[in-house]
Amino acid sequence: MYADDFAELRAREFGYLDEGGHTYLDHTGAGLPPRSLVTGSARRITGGLFGNPHSESPASRASGLLLAEARRAVLRHFNADPGEYAVIFTPNATGALRLVGEAYPFTRDSRLVMSLDNHNSVNGLREYARARGAATVYVPGLHIDERRLLAALDPPGSGEGAGGLLAYPAQSNFTGVQHSLDWIAAAQAHGYDVLLDAAAFAPTNVLDLSRHHPDFTAVSWYKVFGHPTGVGSLIARRAALARLRRPWFSGGTIYAVSAQAQWHVLAADEAAFEDGTVNFLSLPDVTAGLAWIDGIGMDRVHAHVTTLTGQLLSGLEALRHSDGSPLVRVYGTDRAGGARGGTVALNVLGADGRVVDERVVTRDSAAHGISLRTGCFCNPGAGEEAFGLPLTRLRSAADAQVGSLDEYLELLELPSAGAVRVSLGISSQPRDIETFLAFVTATYRDRVPTAAGLAARESC
Repeated sequence: MYADDFAELRAREFGYLDEGGHTYLDHTGAGLPPRSLVTGSARRITGGLFGNPHSESPASRASGLLLAEARRAVLRHFNADPGEYAVIFTPNATGALRLVGEAYPFTRDSRLVMSLDNHNSVNGLREYARARGAATVYVPGLHIDERRLLAALDPPGSGEGAGGLLAYPAQSNFTGVQHSLDWIAAAQAHGYDVLLDAAAFAPTNVLDLSRHHPDFTAVSWYKVFGHPTGVGSLIARRAALARLRRPWFSGGTIYAVSAQAQWHVLAADEAAFEDGTVNFLSLPDVTAGLAWIDGIGMDRVHAHVTTLTGQLLSGLEALRHSDGSPLVRVYGTDRAGGARGGTVALNVLGADGRVVDERVVTRDSAAHGISLRTGCFCNPGAGEEAFGLPLTRLRSAADAQVGSLDEYLELLELPSAGAVRVSLGISSQPRDIETFLAFVTATYRDRVPTAAGLAARESC
């Protein structure tokens, strides 16, 4: 029954897809805005008066009330106790992660432990850790072995309670593999704080913060309901937030300050982490977006995307050249029964088994009106695992002087600059999958990849 409901939702809220002949398969890159949210936002902004909330004027109070309402809506959505959690609004998930990295109390006795499967916005935290002398450790694997993770948290000779920060994604933005939320409690039992990157997970999965209690959770709202862009959140446990030490202050973050005496007092609540003026015209759209998606039901969204992902994976498995050899190679599906989301990374294979350069797939898919993503998706660790790149070769590449991407690929012995990512979301329908599968079959079946097509593209 729900399939008919989502078909009607597609026509009502996302009709611009079919009206424009679009096949949108990049939901992990960005969610799509429902028409009702955009028109509702315009009515609110043009029908009221809203000012900078850092004041007590009527316009400021109106914005302040909507800001407080947005914080409550985020906590409700994640079933988070307001006595335990605070909501900090940021420009995006990257901004939320940066807040933690720059203020986390790393020391020479602490560790930053990360999964190799991480977005670069998480990888970048290692620079903060290194600057303060903390050890940085990666746990390898597209499917992470829990024993290796626990060993990284409690290495020999580390000393009881050394602790630090564990940072990992609830769902890979590269493969769609979902990593266990039970690691949160396990890491905390080892004396670690936990930073959970939920940017790829939150759009189609229930995250219950009354069951799992990460110290810090980063989300980006345009990935969940498409509108507005430029707003994310750091949902932080208040006890963990109190351990952070901000390296600077700015407008909006202080309770009192002196220029001449050179002292300042940070605000005692979330405002201490919201630099400058928050995006007060867009934050009410978060409240509206959460009401919209909660009205549909995140459990139903999850079931819808899970069903479509199964259809996509089955369809990809069935793609074959005339001799029976596979037409695609899918990454992150080597463990039976493992949880996964609606993100699928793959490479197209020619009739001779060689990878079709993903830049060629970008060109060809765009010509067919298909929006997908190619590359390594700001997740180099997962790419290194997927393509089997040894550490020795990566280290050699760091010292080489190369003048082009193709030279770099030759040095690393890679046939392509990355993979093809197909990702599904709330607006997706079976016909989107059928369009993509038909495109791959018609364009690449029984064909041998050549460099000529790419050279023609690059010369345009």
